Formats: sequence, C-alpha cells, structure tokens
Amino acid sequence: MPGFKGQALYKVDSKSRVAIPAKMRSALNPEAMSTFTITRGFEQCIYLYPLDRWSAMESKIAALSPYDHHARAFTRLIMMWAEEATLDTQGRVTLPKSLAQYAGIRQHALILGSLDKVEIWNQHTFQAYLEAQTEDFETLAQRAMSA
Repeated sequence: MPGFKGQALYKVDSKSRVAIPAKMRSALNPEAMSTFTITRGFEQCIYLYPLDRWSAMESKIAALSPYDHHARAFTRLIMMWAEEATLDTQGRVTLPKSLAQYAGIRQHALILGSLDKVEIWNQHTFQAYLEAQTEDFETLAQRAMSA
C-alpha cells in the first residue's frame, strides 16, 4: 500500500470543507470506504487517518494500560477529538469546527502527506514550525534513520 506523500494548499469553504488532493485520495485502500477519522495531531495540526488505518491505531490505543496515567490521558485526548468524515463527491472532507479552531485553519489549509495519515495545517503555523527546527535535514535524517 502506497503511503500519503506530497503537499498542497487549498481553500477552505464557508462550510469548513477542504479538498483532499487526488494523488492522496488515490492512496486510499478500498477498505477505508472513502472515510477518515479526523483527530487532533501534534504541533497544532489535524490528523486524518483512513478508516482502515484508524482501526489499527485504535487497537494500539486499546492495548495501552488503563493503570498508566499517561496512557489514560493520551487516550482521552485523542479520542475526545476523533470524528469520522467521508469524502463527498468532490473529494472534500468537512473539518470539525473545534479541530479547525485548534489548528487555526480558516481560509486556507496546507495538506501534507505523512505516510499512514494526512496532516492538515495552517500554512503560517507550519512555516513557523519549519523555521523553529534547530537541526538541519541531514542531522534529522541521521538521528531518525539510525535509531
């Protein structure tokens, strides 16, 4: 299964709908039934997991110890934001207002492919994130890939 990759900047309409790029839609498994679970991501973005991949994520979350404070807190936070959204006939999803507000998404959304999920960012927040990186690409690659 190919992963999600690439980037695109799209307008968000008055009903909080944003198009998912065709190349990302083509990476959806038929088992996803054109449906995503949308939830809070890290660094003030929104995660869109295809339904089939979200099932695997839920299994991981369900396996966390209910006796661990961090596991309980994480489970509550990720699940309280989670909502399902199905692509409409024009390839758009509706962003829940609470998540759009959390991510600061208003008129435009930066759509990023991130292997098993799609990330949606406010373009200015993402630019600030990039500028705040203290390590260059080569150093990040070495640290991440040699682990």
